[in-house]
Amino acid sequence: MGTAPRPDPLAFLGDELADLRKRHLFRPLRVMSSAQGPVAVMDERLVISLSSNDYLGLTHHPRMKRAALDAVERYGAGSGAVRTIAGTMTLHEELEAELARFKHTEAVLTFQSGFTANTGVIPAITGEDDLIVSDELNHASIIDGMRLSKAPRVVYKHADPASLREVLAGAVRRGRDGQGTPYRLILVVTDGVFSMDGDIAPLPEIVEAAEEVGAAVMVDDAHASGVLGRDGRGSVSHFGLEGRVAVQVGTLSKAVGVLGGYVAGSQSLRDILIQRARPFLFSTSHPPAVAAACLEAIRIMQDEPELIERLWANTRRFKAGLTRLGFDTGRSETPITPVILGDSETTIRFSNRLFEEGVFGTSVVYPTVALDRARIRTIVTAAHTDEMLDEALGVFDQVGHELGVIRG
Repeated sequence: MGTAPRPDPLAFLGDELADLRKRHLFRPLRVMSSAQGPVAVMDERLVISLSSNDYLGLTHHPRMKRAALDAVERYGAGSGAVRTIAGTMTLHEELEAELARFKHTEAVLTFQSGFTANTGVIPAITGEDDLIVSDELNHASIIDGMRLSKAPRVVYKHADPASLREVLAGAVRRGRDGQGTPYRLILVVTDGVFSMDGDIAPLPEIVEAAEEVGAAVMVDDAHASGVLGRDGRGSVSHFGLEGRVAVQVGTLSKAVGVLGGYVAGSQSLRDILIQRARPFLFSTSHPPAVAAACLEAIRIMQDEPELIERLWANTRRFKAGLTRLGFDTGRSETPITPVILGDSETTIRFSNRLFEEGVFGTSVVYPTVALDRARIRTIVTAAHTDEMLDEALGVFDQVGHELGVIRG
């Protein structure tokens, strides 16, 4: 007798995938076969890319490539271990010292990504006697970091200082036991720039509200790094709040053009993260080429301010073009410019038609955004030319009329 086939315990995943496709929420990966840049080959098609986080175009910078190659020649391909075992190299220490100077903080600790920086720092510095207060639209990595903490958490309305003050006042009044016993720490967490809508957090008002009750502020500056502030130092610099934000999280994977994340703050913060932050303790450190290229990027950002100037000139040009065509770009204030179309099916069709016409603009649908707020999420970079942006706007115009999204 033959053996009966074993049932597949993961068969339900096929049903879930079928449901995603039926609801027009399934998105296949596009595969790039060229170097990352303002123009790239995606799925064997040459397209203008509006979906890269390489804000300053540093992935191709000759100084970056030279730094990476020199590091490989000197130090090899990998670091060999977790940093607390045998994986801390001089390059890691140099990068963190340079970042601390750049961010005007006492110290910095690097992580493997911005996501792991958030999931590392939040549970490492908060516990049962603390409270986390979060903007309702904070990044998924902040949400996951809060879930990993034993601290209770409350949410305030997006970018609404009045809502934050109300939440903080109630928390102080009730205390951690409902009887007014003070929390050890109240940590207010916000993105600096929100990754889906491109709006900037009202950081001065957030800091003032936190200071009124003795709370600490943590800012995730992933999409502000290299974009806002002097030489791209981020939203804290942009608003002149140096010394008033306890924890700054940044990324090395976007404007810096390489890979990784970091936490900037006091020396005590760095030291406790080395002892407690699980992503740091259980992940191999950055390869030498990555650390060296990141280090060079921070120097380039200070040596070549024209890159940020070009980024913002391109941003203004593209936003004005989309507005002129009649598209809804929401509350964007930064190079992240959503083209809000509404329903998921229309948005995915729009993205596919853009791609067929030579423009790569990623569709973002539920659950990343609300069901009725599906959008094409665009990002311009310093590497785009006027001609590229005008060509992309022409395609948006063509597809918008074709699908009935814009009329006239």
